Amino acid sequence: MADGRLWIDGAWVDGGHQAEVRAPWDGRLLRRVAQASAAQAEQALSVAFSARARLQRQSTGKRREVLEGIVAGLRTRGEELAQAICHEAGKPVTQARVEVRRAIEVFRLAAAELTRFGGSVVPVDMDGGTEGVECEVRRFPAGVVVGVVPFNFPLNLGAHKVAPALAVGAPIIVKPPPQAPTAQLLLAELAHGAGADPAGFQVLTCDNAVAERLATDPRVRILSFTGSATVGWALKQKAPGRALLELGGNAAALIGADADLDWAAERCVAAGFGYAGQVCIKVQRVFVEAPAHAAFVEKLLARAKAVPTGDPADERTVCGPVIDDRSAERITAWVDEALAGGARVLTGHRRDGRLLQPTVLADVPPESRAAREELFGPVVEVWPVADWEAGLRAVNDGQYGLQAGVFTRDLSRVRSAFHGLEVGGVIINDAPNLRSDNMPYGGVKRSGLGREGVRYAMDELTEERVLLTRTR
Repeated sequence: MADGRLWIDGAWVDGGHQAEVRAPWDGRLLRRVAQASAAQAEQALSVAFSARARLQRQSTGKRREVLEGIVAGLRTRGEELAQAICHEAGKPVTQARVEVRRAIEVFRLAAAELTRFGGSVVPVDMDGGTEGVECEVRRFPAGVVVGVVPFNFPLNLGAHKVAPALAVGAPIIVKPPPQAPTAQLLLAELAHGAGADPAGFQVLTCDNAVAERLATDPRVRILSFTGSATVGWALKQKAPGRALLELGGNAAALIGADADLDWAAERCVAAGFGYAGQVCIKVQRVFVEAPAHAAFVEKLLARAKAVPTGDPADERTVCGPVIDDRSAERITAWVDEALAGGARVLTGHRRDGRLLQPTVLADVPPESRAAREELFGPVVEVWPVADWEAGLRAVNDGQYGLQAGVFTRDLSRVRSAFHGLEVGGVIINDAPNLRSDNMPYGGVKRSGLGREGVRYAMDELTEERVLLTRTR
């Protein structure tokens, strides 16, 4: 991989200037990365737009060959990628390796989907006017895609945009996260080595102004954005085509009095504090039926106090630093604001630079930012609820709806949660951060639009076209 360059039309090119990438853990300079100019963004857009017909004609076999080649490359350079994610994004190295394994699976799934992704035949000869008429429906690539990737999963959340685009023949331009750009740049190198069309996958590290230029260009048919709700919804208003938005939330877990409390506490701690809580479906709010509240909190605190924190390069670390000083300051300020409103610290709320100790809060004011917004940090808030129905209402109270965890042994409660919770995914007997890369994934309300998950993203990046043929 050429250090400090952009990947445009199958070649490494210099940018207008360079930006520094520093480690969240100790602030050391890791590398300098080129920043694309407006002219280079225009070049990438022109290359992608001009290649649409060529990519559409590409055979299914060729697309599958490229995807399988990327899988092989990821396996060969997996540890290199994991180390880059660990140092640039501050992700504990064991969790970084999991991210690499998941990205491999995403490309494997995309290759497999090509054996069955195509279209359908619809019976339309229902009356005299349509006798002898046949209807074929096929999916064709919608056009140029711009993918905006966040820092917390710099490889896999990019894979969820790149793999479906390569599979359907839609040219994609990826804007990597400025904090952790290496994963997408290395992925572009692997794709080129696997035989990808030079225009099929380009990577532009750039500032926000150039990124907005990319996202709002009239030649872009799909904006696939993962990031904050504020930025995502603002871009949607300016995007000329469809917007696929994965925007996070303040995910909840509902613990029934009949649940396995040890398991529930274990999963809530893992999902609340792993990677310093910098996961959009991390546990933030926990609601516990009153009869089980005291016992659950005791188990939760025992596990929270034992979470290994520190250097993300240490194999034992579970909770490393947050990404930057501004994030550490914001999280701390929101917790302080909740405390001023009557919240109590049950454990944690200690800061050492960017390292925040796993924190559990009680009595958090429902109207506080700590309760209503996305904290995106190692903080879990716990409340008692009078009964199951009150718990369902509490989970639904708010502007977000990505995923929710529900812990119960009662099948009727499982069904009531599935039918009643206003979220994109209901996770039974596990935390809301459980996700398979093959399932439809996305939120409702302010948590987003559209769905990821390989097959579902392939649908999102294509458009149906109907062929009606009168045979007699």
